[in-house]
Amino acid sequence: MDKTVIVNFRNIVSKSFPVGTTLWEISKHFQKYFNYPILVAKVDNDMADLSEKISQKCNIEFYDRSSSVGNSVYSRSLYFMLVLAIKRVLGAKADVVIEHSLDKGAYCEIIGEDIDKPIITKIEKELLKIVQEGNLFTKVNVSRYDTLKYYKKLKRFDKVKALKYISNSFINLYRLGDLYDYFYSEMAYSTKDINDFKLTYIKGNGFVISSPDIFNPEVTLDYVHHKKMYETFLEYTKWGRVLNIANAADLNELVSTGKYDNLIRLSEAYYNSQLSRISDEVANHKKDIKVILIAGPSSSGKTTTSKKLEIYLQSHGLKTHQISLDDYFFNRVDTPKDENGDYDFESIRAIDIELFNKHLAKLLDKEKVQLPEFNFITGEREYRGKWLQLGDNDVIIIEGLHALNDKLTMSIETKHKYRIYISPLTQLNIDIHNRIHTSDTRKLRRIVRDNKYRGYNAADTLKMWSKIRDGEEKYIFQYQDEADVIVNSALVYELGVLKTYAEPLLFSVDENDEVYPEALRLINFLRSFLPVPSDNVPNDSILREFIGGSCFHD
Repeated sequence: MDKTVIVNFRNIVSKSFPVGTTLWEISKHFQKYFNYPILVAKVDNDMADLSEKISQKCNIEFYDRSSSVGNSVYSRSLYFMLVLAIKRVLGAKADVVIEHSLDKGAYCEIIGEDIDKPIITKIEKELLKIVQEGNLFTKVNVSRYDTLKYYKKLKRFDKVKALKYISNSFINLYRLGDLYDYFYSEMAYSTKDINDFKLTYIKGNGFVISSPDIFNPEVTLDYVHHKKMYETFLEYTKWGRVLNIANAADLNELVSTGKYDNLIRLSEAYYNSQLSRISDEVANHKKDIKVILIAGPSSSGKTTTSKKLEIYLQSHGLKTHQISLDDYFFNRVDTPKDENGDYDFESIRAIDIELFNKHLAKLLDKEKVQLPEFNFITGEREYRGKWLQLGDNDVIIIEGLHALNDKLTMSIETKHKYRIYISPLTQLNIDIHNRIHTSDTRKLRRIVRDNKYRGYNAADTLKMWSKIRDGEEKYIFQYQDEADVIVNSALVYELGVLKTYAEPLLFSVDENDEVYPEALRLINFLRSFLPVPSDNVPNDSILREFIGGSCFHD
């Protein structure tokens, strides 16, 4: 008689299955609990492809594309399908670089090919054909030596260089049809489950591949072109290529020879040049621009940026004043509550917009205003004699979650406002098919900062992240096009530095913790980078806001 094992799903349903049953076969019994095809499993808190088999009693959770875990699997699988589709349409030697996030998708360029809209249409049709074929994503465990030999034969030197810095004796590759590729995390079971996507041609030899996201899992939204964001990414990518640093392996090569000091200086100079240009523009329009508004998602470096910008503005003879939005919170008893009955401090409704606009209007009319200060212990606004009156060359700097929302400054004419959106727009890839998500850079920054300054461990931060992302989606991303300028706060070298701080914190996450799989994913991600010592990171660097030693904070 065949042996059977008990599978416990979400601690609510238990079923018996023969030993050796695949997770894909098991998932069919629980598909009714999901709105979309199951893509990946968690077995006793370890992530697993659906092709894997069970051998003992276990607890199982499944994920579809409506979850952050499942959505990552969905997009990663789609990228592999894209590589296959391009080779079928343009020939076996054709390849694609999956560059960076853009709107709800990823910006891509086909290597050495001039493309147009008809070619993109052909590739999209081929993708649909691959969906219908129902090809399986098959994991293959290959020796490191054979993997490197295989990629050298194909002249895929981005893979060769990337795998050079991974010390494993064996490498997990994935096969789709007759194509093998390296991806550092799980894939879907079948192409039939990756059935919703759009390709949008971008004039200038690129295109965007979009798919459902966790905020809109039901369908792929039409691509919306964010011109400033696109141009900021493009400029930074070109700059990285000038430095011959397009992926993690290029950075590792510099680090392995100890020649990273100059890269640190160049990275800092690039970031500073953005602030210099902004200060020049504000100074050239100082008769009009009186309020500078800075917004961006979590861990973008808003605080350091506002402090450094002050210095650049002051060098032009402008006098700066920082006003904190937190001081305009309603008294706690008057704060609106969310759907769970908790105080919703993230909402713009938590700010006394009427009072804030009244004070701004008076200040711009050169009136003397007593500013409030919010007491977070008592939960009330207080007035402690903090007066402000603007002179002819005075500028107010306001940074915060809602700074780009026009409701916040509705009483101020547009000509008096200069709006800055800031985010670390990472231009590095692991290799041409494995892109680095901007949100991963911010997540690592946040883990390090929360531990150093707030006493949180990595698990605490990871548990908060979904709520942080919800707030960003509601209150930040939709206003990025309102910005007059986008500041890219990414530093080419920073993931090597963050590795030295974040990796030990991630290893501290307990194997039984619900966020352990995400901690493990980030550990595996950081394995692609050699550590970079922080000794030569300047004390005014934006990175110091997170790792410590900042002249603005410590």
